[in-house]
Parts: sequence; structure tokens; C-alpha cells
Amino acid sequence: MPRAFELAASQPWLMLPDALDNLLTIADRMGGPGALESKTGIRLENTRTVVVRDGVAIIPVVGPVFRYANIFNEISGATSTQVLATDLQAALEDPKVKSIILNIDSPGGVAAGINELADQIYAGRSRKRIVAYVGGTGASAVYWLASAAAEIVVDETALLGSIGVVVEAVVEGEAEGGRKRYQIVSRNAPNKRPDLGTEEGRAKVGETIDAMGEVFVAKVARNLGVDAEQVPAMGDFGGLRVGADAVASGLAHRLGSLESLITELATPAINQPRKYSMTTVNSTAQLREALAAGTDPATIEIAQASQPDLAAVRAEAATAERTRITAINALASKGFESEIAAAIDAGTSVEATALQLVKASQDRGISLHGIKADGKGVSTSAPGEQGEQAERTVAVNAIVTGASRR
Repeated sequence: MPRAFELAASQPWLMLPDALDNLLTIADRMGGPGALESKTGIRLENTRTVVVRDGVAIIPVVGPVFRYANIFNEISGATSTQVLATDLQAALEDPKVKSIILNIDSPGGVAAGINELADQIYAGRSRKRIVAYVGGTGASAVYWLASAAAEIVVDETALLGSIGVVVEAVVEGEAEGGRKRYQIVSRNAPNKRPDLGTEEGRAKVGETIDAMGEVFVAKVARNLGVDAEQVPAMGDFGGLRVGADAVASGLAHRLGSLESLITELATPAINQPRKYSMTTVNSTAQLREALAAGTDPATIEIAQASQPDLAAVRAEAATAERTRITAINALASKGFESEIAAAIDAGTSVEATALQLVKASQDRGISLHGIKADGKGVSTSAPGEQGEQAERTVAVNAIVTGASRR
């Protein structure tokens, strides 16, 4: 079975030097994973508890970060991106959780798994508000994770930065103890480790580390919304910045405390600053489509119904009324003045008024034939009409047509 030291020393690290030295010392002293388990009596499980306060989920990101959960994590006070990813997903899916705090105090960790977890955090902040709080150290790999949150809040004494990649290379037989350690640092972070000199044989490994460092910088730039060229200087070229200096350089958004942040996030959403894009819907159908597409309901707003142009509505109604009155007046014949006045006052349509005049004419002894004769060239009844109803229709058409000729 490979020794724990050899496993640790053979991986690219995103971690502060003192923390890495301590971790490697533990690994060297404790031997293989089996020995670690036997000395502690702890199963090879490493689950974290997410604490929820007033709808705010607090996920601790403490100690060195590894990719997978194992007994070595417990011995070194570490955590894993595997566990963090599971806890984060649970918090995102729990309806009782309204917002999430990543409570960070870590020097960094193994590069593997960091990019995937940072992308998960970056995507998750469109579903719920995710804030990274750094009360102690948020360096290297863990700063990568913090930068993916919607906001970074830091204590005045917090340390942020160390943006860069390093590999601890172990060469057997080059020192009195039988092996010698070398450190290879990505070119965009010359201050991440002391200059130990370089050898031609390590040049190829350096190219790989540079490539990984560029990914680190590019993702931090995306997360913070800045140009990638700015990131090395923002992070003091792999160095560390403290509290207000980190805010001033753009590594963090503001100063604060964990308790004040929990209180802030626990207040009603209406009092929270909106830090996410909203989706506007204009109909129930659009609302259903947005929800089906996975849009967070908290980011959906209903468009206000447009107000009608009252002046245009009034003008249109007045025009229609003038047209109606003019048409009814055109129907008037001597002796039917009262019927015409009543139709105007009652708002009766032109056709209905004509029908009333037909009835009034019949009551006064004027035949339907006589009415039709007054409207020469008028078409006969509509298809399907028969008898007296057809006669009435023709008479009404005759009156209306006769009026139009006058």
C-alpha cells in the first residue's frame, strides 16, 4: 500500500506552505491510511453537518481541502470537495434553506476537484444567494471556491489570495534523509513560494503547473467579473492580502462578521439587495415555461399590465356615437320624429331603429310593400328567411338604404 506521505507529495497543491509542511509531516509520521485508521479508530467516512439558522445554511470549509473523504482528512483537520459538493447540493434543494454561507478558514488544498466544486457554487448562486465568509484564511484553492460565491465578506484580520499553483516534488537519494523535496510554482505566482532555484529536469513539470495556474486565474476572473489580466496583481502575484486591503484590491466585496451576515441573510428577501438577474413574464403561459426551464421562482417577476390610452378610447367612442346619431337621423321621415329621438337617447343601433320604424309604419297603415318600394335596388331577404320575417328584413334594408341615399 502506498505511504500517505508519497500520496500527498505526488499531487499538485493549492495551499499555503506552512499548512502543507504540517500536513506532510503528519503523513510522514503516521504512515499509510491503514495505520491512520487503526490509531484513531475512525471509520473511513467523513460527513459534515450543515447548520441551519433562520433559513440560512452555514457550510464550514475548514482546514486543508482534499478531493475525497477519508480518514486522513480527519487526522489533519481537513475536509473534502466531495463532501462539500454533497452538502451544498442538499442546501440548494432544501426548501427551508433560503440562503447559504460558506464559512471559510482554510489555507487551500489539492487542486483536483476544486474547479468542479467552484463551478457548482457559481451555478448554485442563480438558485439561492450564496455568500462566502472568510473569518481567518481564504487562500489558494479555497479562495477559488470563495470567488465563485455571489459575494465575499471578510473579517478585518482575514487573509485572502495566494492565487497560483505549486507541486511538491520528492526526489529519492538527494539528501541525508534519503530524499529531497522540491517546489515548482506557476509563473503567474512568483511570491507563492520562496525561490529555491530551478533545474532543467523540472521544466516540463513547470509547464503543466503553469497551465493549471492559468485555469485558476481564468475561473477567478469569471467569478469576480474582471479581466484575467487583472487577477495576478489583485492577488499580489500569489501573495496574501489582509481584510480591508483584500476589499480594496477587489479580492472581496466588503468587511463584516459571521453573525451580522447570518442576521442579514435571515431578514425578509424584500430587504435584501438584488444581486441576480430577474426573469420577466407577461402571461401565465410564460410563467409555466420559466418554471419548467428550472428558473428560480425568486427571480421571476410579473410584468405590470399596460394601461389603456383613455384619451384614445374616449375619442373612438365619441366618433362611433356621432356616426350612430348621424345614421339614425338619416332614417327620419316626417311623422317619425319621436321614434328617432327615442332611439338616439336609448343608444339604439341603426338597424334596430330601422326595425322599430318598420313596426311603427305598419301601425300607421304603411305596408311592407310600400317601404320596399322606397328602397329601390335593395336585395331581398337573407338565405333561409321565409314569410313575414323575410319581408321585415327587406323592409329594414330598404329603410337603411333609403336613408343612405338622402
